[in-house]
Amino acid sequence: MTVPFTGLKIESAELRIVNLPLVTPFKVSNQTLTDKTFPVLILRGEGVEGFSEGVMDPFPDYLEETIPGALGFLRDLILPQIVGKRFGNPAELAALLAPWRGHRMSKALVEMAFWDLWTKALGLPLKAALGGVRDAVPVGVSLGITAIDTTVARVAEAVEAGYKRIKLKVAQGHDLALLEAVRRAYPDVKLTVDANTAYGLADLATLRAMDAFNLDYIEQPLAVDDIHDHALVQREIATALCLDESIRTPADCRKALAAGAARIINIKVGRVGGYAAARAIHDVSEAFGAPVWCGGMLESGIGRAHNIHLATLPNFTKPGDTSSASRYFHRDIINEPLEAADGLMPVPGNGPGVGVTLDRPFLETVTRMTEEFRA
Repeated sequence: MTVPFTGLKIESAELRIVNLPLVTPFKVSNQTLTDKTFPVLILRGEGVEGFSEGVMDPFPDYLEETIPGALGFLRDLILPQIVGKRFGNPAELAALLAPWRGHRMSKALVEMAFWDLWTKALGLPLKAALGGVRDAVPVGVSLGITAIDTTVARVAEAVEAGYKRIKLKVAQGHDLALLEAVRRAYPDVKLTVDANTAYGLADLATLRAMDAFNLDYIEQPLAVDDIHDHALVQREIATALCLDESIRTPADCRKALAAGAARIINIKVGRVGGYAAARAIHDVSEAFGAPVWCGGMLESGIGRAHNIHLATLPNFTKPGDTSSASRYFHRDIINEPLEAADGLMPVPGNGPGVGVTLDRPFLETVTRMTEEFRA
């Protein structure tokens, strides 16, 4: 006799703030990171646990959400509402989160942990529940801003390791000379640049000059909230634009692609509010004929594993940012090594859920704060 699945009760939640030092500083157009501080959420229920990692920063560098704001939202509103309740599937949980404006990164933290919990309870790998179609995903590397000769040397290392795409962080004054040097050394490597909103319409000549370097795309050259001017730039240059920070909802994606503001979309599940929104953006992009890829936020193994499962969906046809964890951290907070080989990252684990387990002794040493929530 088959017992029907009646949903999953969230019996407790554990919220941590974790800090991991980076192997090398990571510099982009508006900040330099020497370590990574992030929240980890563990949901427990009926003998299983699910976990996720938030992508908000301590300060509003990338987008407006911050760790202090997320803590208040989660501690005072969301976690007390879900602990002790039973949910049949992630859509039921999403309905509880939907009325609250913004806070997409905080919502993603909760939704992703429940997806892991729910798929473990069902005995399914996360990628199977999401609709994934691959056992490994193509990945590239993202290289922060350094001296040009240092960057060229790091490109050499990435090419030797077999990565499928090289992404260079650029900024005003650190762009064309860098591209000339890299292209001189590696004329055929798949190359992209990421500006992290460093340019404006006054820099159109610089962006147009990038056409000469056979880039796969230019990522987020203009402001976060400027779909209109991205469309103007895309009409003036041959290289495809890719939007990252500008795409927070499926509606943002539809409007950007309909306006011609981009030809490629970067999907970060933590940025857009969770898997439901990420899958909708994937589907909208596919309907427009626009390929997508999975961006990274210097995640630890928890967020990295979630990203890998997402990138198994069929329209993720561009290499993502989920390169080997050892490039960023001396030691990770999970037990499984997430390492790429010849530019392919295997989907972690063979069991249910996200496929990784916590290195609890090490996690304790890098945890800066812990809070428990019980019914």
